[in-house]
Amino acid sequence: MNRPVRTGKDFDEARARILEAAEKQFRRAGYHRTSVADIAAEVGMSPANIYRFFPSRDAINESICGRVVNEVTDIAVAIVRTNAPATEKLDQLLTAVHRHNKTTLVQAKYMHGLIAAATRENWPIIKAHIGRMVMIFETIIREGVEAGEFDVDDTAEAARAVRSALMPFFHPILIEHCVQHGEGTEAALRNQIRFILKALGKSG
Repeated sequence: MNRPVRTGKDFDEARARILEAAEKQFRRAGYHRTSVADIAAEVGMSPANIYRFFPSRDAINESICGRVVNEVTDIAVAIVRTNAPATEKLDQLLTAVHRHNKTTLVQAKYMHGLIAAATRENWPIIKAHIGRMVMIFETIIREGVEAGEFDVDDTAEAARAVRSALMPFFHPILIEHCVQHGEGTEAALRNQIRFILKALGKSG
């Protein structure tokens, strides 16, 4: 029996339970094959009741997509907070993001499919994620400039350029193409990172 939502805390807890159920179903069967009825059954609600907490099915899809891309943001933030030189941070970050995205493809193909669809269709959550990542790149580049490791005049422009240069290694559809055709990415990634660091004016 569904109980009325009385407080903001109840509302948030119910949303969280719905998202946990949705992610479980998405990972098991894929988001295309998961219906609102499937999600509702998992949490013991009626399908109509789901829409008390989410305005649409698309809102659920975007929320799950956000949970997945936030894993990348968490990795990036953890690296930024280390005491490593900016050159090492940028190298570690670019490598970690690529490997995380490739691991998602291999080990969680349905979640990869969700991210690929969101990227292809330019969902707002993806646009926001890209914006956050570019800001993180800029933070590291600015640190490098202040430490004399990098020599760039416009850190925001440099951050956008880094994002563009790493597109083949970040974009889920391009990564999928490489894996499906048996193309290795590690050597190409290393070469591209070296090129980026040189372009930024890496000292030494």
